Parts: sequence; C-alpha cells; structure tokens
Amino acid sequence: MNDITSYKLACIIAKVLDEKKAKNITVLNISNVSVLTDYFVICSAEATPQVRALSSAVREKLKDLFNRYPGGEEFDAKNRWNLLDYGDVVVHILHKEERETYAIEKFWNHACRIELEDCLKEADSES
Repeated sequence: MNDITSYKLACIIAKVLDEKKAKNITVLNISNVSVLTDYFVICSAEATPQVRALSSAVREKLKDLFNRYPGGEEFDAKNRWNLLDYGDVVVHILHKEERETYAIEKFWNHACRIELEDCLKEADSES
C-alpha cells in the first residue's frame, strides 16, 4: 500500500482531521499550478493544543497505515500553525485566527478544490 496515490493520501489525511474534529477542512489539488506538491490539506483548530493534537494524529495514522513519515515539519513559535510535508501532500493545520489572517486558499484560488464529502468517500474506499 506504499504506492498510494497522492489523491488517496490527501483524502485519508482529510478523514483523520475530520475524525479529530478539525474545522473547515479544505483539500486543494495544486498539481496544475505548482511543482511544490500535488495537494494541500488545510484545516483550522479551535485552540493551540488542538493544533498539536491534529498534527500528532496525522503523523501517527500515516506511520501506522503506511510507515510514512513527513519529510519536513514546521511549527511557528507559538504552535499556531503546523505544517507536515509528505512530499506529494502538504498538510497545514492552523489556529482559526491564523487561518483567517493568512487565507491560504485565497493565494491558491486558481487550484482545484476537492469536495470534502468526495474525499471522505475516497478514504473509505477499497485500496
């Protein structure tokens, strides 16, 4: 299962975040507008401890399912924005105030937005 598609990986990440009560989950396919990665998964957290908890949940689930670890991780000084870089999928977990301030989706508004419901169905489908 290590040959998982980047779309499926993004969907599984979105499902983990959804199960852990992340808010405003957005999946963007940026492969047609950037060479950085294929997908961004972006979500909001209500509080700083939830930012950490969501990051940990994603790291643990991908380690357990695919023995996959982020190639890079970044955290701001106050731990209100965590970034997990899985190569083909980059996860942004932001405190809700940082999410509003930085408005990542507006910067990437030319990317293709994937409906969360479609992602959750994909995450549940047979691999």
